[in-house]
Amino acid sequence: MLTDEVSRTLFEEYAGHRAGDRGGEETGWVLLGVRDATTATVLATLPAGAERDAGEAHVRFNSSAQALASRIVRQRDRRLALLGVVHTHPGSLRHPSHGDLRGDRAWVPQLRGGEGVFGIGTADAGSSDDTRIGSNPQPNAQCLAGLRFTWYTLAAGAKAYRGVPVGLTIGPDLAKELRPVWAAVEAHAERLDRLARQQARVRFEVVEGRTGAALAVVVALADPDRAVRAVIEGKETRYYYEAGGEVFQTDLPDAAPDQAVYLLLAELAARG
Repeated sequence: MLTDEVSRTLFEEYAGHRAGDRGGEETGWVLLGVRDATTATVLATLPAGAERDAGEAHVRFNSSAQALASRIVRQRDRRLALLGVVHTHPGSLRHPSHGDLRGDRAWVPQLRGGEGVFGIGTADAGSSDDTRIGSNPQPNAQCLAGLRFTWYTLAAGAKAYRGVPVGLTIGPDLAKELRPVWAAVEAHAERLDRLARQQARVRFEVVEGRTGAALAVVVALADPDRAVRAVIEGKETRYYYEAGGEVFQTDLPDAAPDQAVYLLLAELAARG
């Protein structure tokens, strides 16, 4: 099952990718969601990223950015887990390739339930009378505006993929709000993910910046109502100290966000 917003994200971003400078390359998405004994429901999509390694016959996702993005999305719903991946083929191969099978068989056993969901995107669906309305020419296929996603599962130890029926349910794409700040996620992924592992009370927020969306990193302190906040907007990062409902902006030397946060924490500790 895909939520309606997840399905729309896949089709819209696939169309946008094909219209861009790198439209001849493969691209893809990581799928997060929940599963039970019979159904996997996709609730979030994480894009391959601008820093992906891709060509006409391969795509390697920016795994650091997706690890951080997964952490951020899971703040809202701890049930979310990796379900599988979607990637596109520039030609008309609607089935995962032999190379896909070799790679997927290596990590499917690590997934919850020992089975993964895989989608293949192609641009060979033809056109309908109304390109705004999707269709399901086969139980495991979705088509819209000339684009097609064909869905499969692969179980641990299986020798081949199995076509799986796909359906829609009303719901969000929980990672959609990250798209406006994805450049910040990619630029600082490793450092921010490490900060979140080292500090127990770190949370991430998408906030309104001076000119648009910004990524905020909030480190809560031991005292109630006290926190350190870094706001990343474009190439600029601003730092704040929050106490008792008041917010104070601080000047820090030019440093990576995690380094600057530790400098600010050290300064606050020195003040007592």
